[in-house]
Amino acid sequence: MGKGYAEGPAAEERFAALERGDDLPADVPEERQAVYGSTADDPEKHFIGWADEVDADGLFASGDAWGISLVRRTVDP
Repeated sequence: MGKGYAEGPAAEERFAALERGDDLPADVPEERQAVYGSTADDPEKHFIGWADEVDADGLFASGDAWGISLVRRTVDP
């Protein structure tokens, strides 16, 4: 019986290359989790801060922000 598309020597070499990191692009942009939500000062949904710098749960629990969502965003160099 023949091998399928994702089987055989070509697929094995591809998986080996991925494990070695041969295929990783050099200029992958950095991504971070951004916190978006609404506040009393600006009721429209807007950028509040980065998730590792802002306590999204604390903002929501205190009522300072609502409609909070976390979104992956590319960081400008």
